[in-house]
Amino acid sequence: MVAMIVGIIFIAFTVFAALPVGLDWGTDIISFLKGCTPVLSAFIGLIAVFIGIADIKDKKEAKREEEISKVPEAQD
Repeated sequence: MVAMIVGIIFIAFTVFAALPVGLDWGTDIISFLKGCTPVLSAFIGLIAVFIGIADIKDKKEAKREEEISKVPEAQD
């Protein structure tokens, strides 16, 4: 419950800060978002590459274990 109240307070402050009637930080917020977009996209791309590599390794490992489990069946 406390986390929800704190979250609502932060959202209200953000809206107040961005509005021209409040702190009028709207242009600063847009500038920040424009500046962090390339860094954020590079970070997300890097994470996607790591996930892709891990997925390929997992598929190879699963295929190898499947082949190993089929070998004893052929011997019986």
